[in-house]
Amino acid sequence: MRTLKSYTQTFLATLALVLMSSLALAADPGQAYPWNAEASDQKAGSILFYNIYTSGPTSGNTENTRINITNTNSSVRGDAFVHLYFVSAGCAIADSYICLTPNQTASFLTSDIDPGVKGYIVAVAVDGVNGCPISFNYLIGDEYVKMATGHATNLGAVAFAASPGVRDEGGPIGCDSNSVTATLNFDGNNYNRVPAVLALDNIGSRADGNDTMVIINRVGGNLGIGASSLGTLFGLFYDDAENVLSFSVTGGCQLMSSISNNFPRITPRFETFVPAGRTGWVKIYSQTGTIGILGSAINLNANAASSAGAFNGGHNLHHLTLTTASYVVPVFPPSC
Repeated sequence: MRTLKSYTQTFLATLALVLMSSLALAADPGQAYPWNAEASDQKAGSILFYNIYTSGPTSGNTENTRINITNTNSSVRGDAFVHLYFVSAGCAIADSYICLTPNQTASFLTSDIDPGVKGYIVAVAVDGVNGCPISFNYLIGDEYVKMATGHATNLGAVAFAASPGVRDEGGPIGCDSNSVTATLNFDGNNYNRVPAVLALDNIGSRADGNDTMVIINRVGGNLGIGASSLGTLFGLFYDDAENVLSFSVTGGCQLMSSISNNFPRITPRFETFVPAGRTGWVKIYSQTGTIGILGSAINLNANAASSAGAFNGGHNLHHLTLTTASYVVPVFPPSC
């Protein structure tokens, strides 16, 4: 039978671990960013999601992506082992590892790693022995992307933090030395939840020179044999006078297209619905509300250098509601 003394010792030991963990997370000025703040491109996490990557099939000069990733952990034992999954628009998977020492940042061009492919990237923190996903909420990242069409921007990687309440920091998540796969559950208990409804605000008229490219990705599936596809999504398109039209679009793992009279299909067509000098906005989702989606938008305006109201650039789409999703990932030791 345990004595009062043994219970007290256990409690004090647990309290010391909690306090040490809190100090580690709050080493910088200010309060530690709460892990359960939902997925965002403005925080650190254990999983990073890069919404788009592309490069030219023969040359990266006009079309390429520079992926940047940083380990913000300054602990002497804070090495980061990161499993990268390159998911093509057609759902095929390629993977690689990148390893970062404490406080290290690294960059690479997708033309050097996966040339001639468009898609998205998932970066997962794993342990350095077995390759099991772990709680390691210290990864941040972003990307620079340029396309042959002229679209170019800098996008932050969307970070998903792991819950420190269900496992020790650095401990495996649903995985051990005998595992060949692990499941990443974006359910609010293991990792942050994923968006169910996305919004793109203030879409400029094509008559004013705007060419707005939209990228939408499905979150979910098996990153060993093939990610899940978007299927058919439902959308609502509003003009700046609050008129609304509905539409549907179908895509694979990634949907990428410029907003025009042909995409999305609305009646009246986009260039009539949003004429010169006017704007609109869109929200899009699965009508079941059960699939996770992420996305970005990049605007190109040829008049940016000569018109005060014309701009180039991009951003990630806004997250309006949340749902749950999961990835199955293969487990094997890091190669670095």
